[in-house]
Amino acid sequence: MRVFVTGASGWIGSAVTDELIAAGHEVTGLARSDSSAAALESKGARVRRGDLDDLDSLRLGARDAEAVVHLANKHDWSDPAGTAAAERAAVQAIGETLAGTGRPFLLASGVAGLAQGRPATEDDASPFHGPGSSRGGSENLALEFVGRGVHSVSLRFAPTVHGTGDHGFIAILAAIARQKGVSGYPGDGANRWAAVHVRDAARLVALGLDKAPAGARLHAVAEEGVPVRVIAEAIGRAFGLPVASIAPGDVPDHFGWIGALFGTDFAATSTATQSLLGWTPTGPTLVEDLDAGAYAAGR
Repeated sequence: MRVFVTGASGWIGSAVTDELIAAGHEVTGLARSDSSAAALESKGARVRRGDLDDLDSLRLGARDAEAVVHLANKHDWSDPAGTAAAERAAVQAIGETLAGTGRPFLLASGVAGLAQGRPATEDDASPFHGPGSSRGGSENLALEFVGRGVHSVSLRFAPTVHGTGDHGFIAILAAIARQKGVSGYPGDGANRWAAVHVRDAARLVALGLDKAPAGARLHAVAEEGVPVRVIAEAIGRAFGLPVASIAPGDVPDHFGWIGALFGTDFAATSTATQSLLGWTPTGPTLVEDLDAGAYAAGR
């Protein structure tokens, strides 16, 4: 199958590209820089130059493909409104291009904010609708295209997709711990983060492309929820730092923008996804990765 992948040279996208090529698919990745293009070509993928703001490139990539896997996101935490607007515009452009074709359209989403006081499940519909909502309401927008003849599938990733080379939330928390000289956690640290190893997540995407029905919501979750205190303790061990609770009133100053996320419960299950796809996570746990030095390169 000819698959157009946005974010193909990114943290998750690079692993997904490997999985898709290994499964016999022909991958074309969106690349905004020479280095990204070279990385994709070295894997045996084709390259389409462009970025999320280049909607014509997205349309052409979707038009020429038999399936689209949309993983790119600006992740500009200093401009969440701009990030959401770009994400919504990209999904709209891809969806309109695929309308009436029946082709698969898999897009990245998340488990954050889906449920209160319990782990989120695949049955939980996203509460985010419209341009002003989280990620521009892109999951619901993409799933609306099912009614217009698009085989849309939501890929809901755990808040940490971990492994050696990760530059996401755990790497940011580790950097804050090194800067502050203490690995902190908000309050009692009892709130939990779901987690998945990057290779398990990539394998789920490849399986989802082959097996998931239109309208499916897939959870890339291996661990239902790791207490953030346990995460902080593992970061402390990894860098030889003391571990301490950060009082709620001091969380914004200590952690910056990520403090609100680190203090929120983002637990989720993947029971339905595992049953649907025959997917069983086999990679190391988050704490195992931290203890093995997966984040030591950030020293």
